[in-house]
Amino acid sequence: MRNICAIIVVFFMACSIPGYAQPRHSFALGDSVFLLDNRPFQMICGEMHYARIPREAWRQRMKMAKAMGLNTIGTYVFWNIQEPEKGKFDFSGNNDIAAFVRTAQEESLWVVLRPSPYVCAEWEFGGYPYWLQNENGLVVRSKEQKYLNEYKQYLMALGKQLAPLQVNHGGNILMIQVENEYGSYGDNREYLEINRKIFQKAGFDGLLFTADQANDVARGFLPGSLPALNGIDNPQRIRQLVRRYNNGKGPYYVAEWYPAWFDWWGSPHHVVPPEKYTAQLDSMLSAGISVNMYMFHGGTTRGFMNGANYNDKSPYEPQISSYDYDAPLDEAGNATPKFMAFRSVIQKHLPPGQTLPDVPAAKPAISIDDIQFRETTGIFNILSSPKINQRLLTFEDLHQAYGFVLYRTKLNGGAKGKLAVMGLRDYALVFINGRRAGILDRRLGDSSINVEMPQGSVTLDILVENLGRINFGPYLLNNKKGITQKVLFNNQELENWQMFSLPLDDINAIKRSAAAKKYTEAPVLRRGNFNLVKTGDSYLDMSRWGKGVVWVNGYNLGRYWNVGPQQTIYVPGEWLKPGNNEIVVLELIKPQQAILRGIEKPSLSN
Repeated sequence: MRNICAIIVVFFMACSIPGYAQPRHSFALGDSVFLLDNRPFQMICGEMHYARIPREAWRQRMKMAKAMGLNTIGTYVFWNIQEPEKGKFDFSGNNDIAAFVRTAQEESLWVVLRPSPYVCAEWEFGGYPYWLQNENGLVVRSKEQKYLNEYKQYLMALGKQLAPLQVNHGGNILMIQVENEYGSYGDNREYLEINRKIFQKAGFDGLLFTADQANDVARGFLPGSLPALNGIDNPQRIRQLVRRYNNGKGPYYVAEWYPAWFDWWGSPHHVVPPEKYTAQLDSMLSAGISVNMYMFHGGTTRGFMNGANYNDKSPYEPQISSYDYDAPLDEAGNATPKFMAFRSVIQKHLPPGQTLPDVPAAKPAISIDDIQFRETTGIFNILSSPKINQRLLTFEDLHQAYGFVLYRTKLNGGAKGKLAVMGLRDYALVFINGRRAGILDRRLGDSSINVEMPQGSVTLDILVENLGRINFGPYLLNNKKGITQKVLFNNQELENWQMFSLPLDDINAIKRSAAAKKYTEAPVLRRGNFNLVKTGDSYLDMSRWGKGVVWVNGYNLGRYWNVGPQQTIYVPGEWLKPGNNEIVVLELIKPQQAILRGIEKPSLSN
């Protein structure tokens, strides 16, 4: 009897584990449609990224996806958060991609997985970990052996997490993308075939696909894998392109359909009215085309993980922290007019007898009374031991991924002239004997200032911020940070540098001390507290501040900058608590600013 009871207990425990002993499904390519268990299946998919949403809110966002009519969600997998340092993998907390996929299964949602090592996604380095640049000779997106070795190690680790969650193993992952818009970068079919074999060796034995912009699909498709399309919504053109590169057959999948767009610092906030896209969505669904909205829900690019655009024809453009994207679901996870308009379209295409769940009410939002900062620490007071070298070292040389580096040297004063920082990546505050002498900004092409050195020994400090590595285009291999060349004063190279790393990856580990009075206009860390009776989403109003980063209860919420368009920082209610909450602000250019409040609505435009 005891043995029988034990068996019953084990059985019920097993059945309660998400994904355990789930029925296996088949997912295949028909001549014109996807076949799920041999029946036609049209994916109505929306992109949302696990790393841009608090883990505590994953399920709420998925319920919203169901309420709009989605049956599938798409997500990238970001190599640089899963393997932040070489050989050190992290699948915990918000990085637990397998838990994200299992949560989707519990919410009866299928998943399209996009773990191709390169993701773009307005994400730092297009998803590549910074340390790849320290591997001598390594060339990303190529057949170069060092790259393939690192790529393979990462995919093997990822396969252990996700391969069992494929639909043919009882999971909910329908398809896996093996490269991302490769046709806009290269056309090496052998490289793509190597990709496919690595994925298969890692256990991804389900349906594989590529995705390219319509004009690039000829360069980026991989024979034998479905050629999905991006940035197109004309059903006739979609059919023509897919048939051309898929042996005259379908099915037809738009892997990225853009009902909105992203923002970068110094640009206007992008807003696209829903009525501009409802007809296109209706026509694609009417034609039986499967669609993935990029983005259904953008969320927030927290910490230092935003990417940047740059090419020969445009300036360096780092993206903002808000990834609201003017998506159907806003940054906090609430339905927008676009959500309701798309829901109405999708309702028309539901199978007979099927209805959509009610749209959940908007999440509660709160204001936060003026926060008084009672503790201030000058950034020059938190410096650790420097690295000393005759020449300048980059972030990568210092084995530092993100954040800031302070470069310091001494020189004889009594002269004035031009101070030039060659190869600045990306933003710098220049101090002479502790007084701010100027600001350099890669976006604007600023690389030099005129200065006057006082008599005697002069201390020159250059505080450099990594504003985000390029995530798209040919400059992926030119992505080192810091001062990447040299510093000249009146055309003479300055040498003998001290370099202080300031990654700010653990704000609670920063030592506290009083601000040093000798530093004028130097950046400061301000700490404060605020008490809440109830929690809810809030938006910190940074419109009177200058430039910096905000942490609440230890979470890095992202950057702010008075160049706009973003004027607020989203604070997820899930990360607040009744009673005492702690806030830390790093302010770079307005150290005198000391009052901050939270408001109930975001401001994403100047």
